[in-house]
Amino acid sequence: MRLHDTFTRSQVDLPPPPGPIGIYWCGPTVYQRIHVGNAYAVTVLPLWLKRWLGELGYETTLVVNITDINDKIYDAAPGASARLATDATRWYIEDTDRLGLGRPDVEPTAVATVPDQIEMIRELVERGFAYESDGDVYFRVAQFPEYGRLSGQRPDQVEEQEPNPRKEDPRDFALWKANKPDEDTWWESPWGKGRPGWHIECSVMSEKYLGPQFEIHGGGLDLVFPHHENEIAQSRALDRPFARIWMHNGMLRFAGEEMHKSSGNAVTLADALDRWGRETLLLFFLTGHWRKPLDYTDATLTAAAARAERIRDVFRRPSEQAAAGEWEAFADGLEDDFNTPRALAVMHEWRDHDLLRRALRVFGLDSLAEHAVAPDEVVALAEARLEARGRRDFGEADRLRDAITEAGWDVRDAAEGYELVPRR
Repeated sequence: MRLHDTFTRSQVDLPPPPGPIGIYWCGPTVYQRIHVGNAYAVTVLPLWLKRWLGELGYETTLVVNITDINDKIYDAAPGASARLATDATRWYIEDTDRLGLGRPDVEPTAVATVPDQIEMIRELVERGFAYESDGDVYFRVAQFPEYGRLSGQRPDQVEEQEPNPRKEDPRDFALWKANKPDEDTWWESPWGKGRPGWHIECSVMSEKYLGPQFEIHGGGLDLVFPHHENEIAQSRALDRPFARIWMHNGMLRFAGEEMHKSSGNAVTLADALDRWGRETLLLFFLTGHWRKPLDYTDATLTAAAARAERIRDVFRRPSEQAAAGEWEAFADGLEDDFNTPRALAVMHEWRDHDLLRRALRVFGLDSLAEHAVAPDEVVALAEARLEARGRRDFGEADRLRDAITEAGWDVRDAAEGYELVPRR
């Protein structure tokens, strides 16, 4: 199994099964309903990867954090940030549960790990990698010579973060932020009342649940800088080896632009599921390589719905045994940098029910193999329509077809008479 690593700009082999394989994935910041691009980045891709590694015989632990302390939450709900974070966490779990992929092994929150974060900041200060300034604590970027390697920035040209005249160096980033009058949640610390910065939580939670070194760290391409760059600095400054492979997925695009809540062009996961259904949405995600951008449009979703229907059609017909080596061709696609479009192309050629069901199960799509049985009243309408067609009463046949459609089914003419398919 090979995966592209952002840090080395190359493909890196995983150790042979059973591993173990620790995976840490940056999860959502909870201040409104998750959008469909977030859903791919924080739920679909890591859970698919975990499922496939399990298929290969690996023992995996997947940790996806929930960021429930953040400037965005304070800004969205002044004076009520804790309530919003609690509500939005519930929305996130409700909406992603509808994808039918299960949950990560561990879903820690920033709030629950504040004491651990304070301890790591204290250690960074003691070792000279961080300093206090008027209740804030900053990481000294100059003390970490490898800073900028993940994002490809030269250390002397790193972008400024969080402008503040009290910092020693414009590049330094916040580990702890002093409490402000409009922030309704805070914790006691050696530097006074405040709350952690954004980046320290992931260094802490990954080590807490996976240890100081683990195989894979993932997240959206927009997290390379500053978030993941800062995580590396925090952890490796304290001699924690941290992640061996860095996976960064491409962004979902809407109308040619990256989908972002702040841009106002985001489609919520709940709305996408209501309109297209989980099977169509998951098949849509399968059509794009995880490192590339993917366009969310009516055309691409309609095409995914048609793909789903073609797969269902395979299970409506007799199974045809696949040739030797077909599973290996499917596996080769996924083992080569988790290339889902290549694997999907192999699956579309199969008429072997057992093999296809096994592959679909990896992606939570084995429901496509289920046969829906029409209720007796719909069957009666279809029988009456067949009789009407036999006596060439096409007006009556059309009326009966409309009645079948209103009942939630499609009727298709077939050599053996007709076929009833649930509308989706």
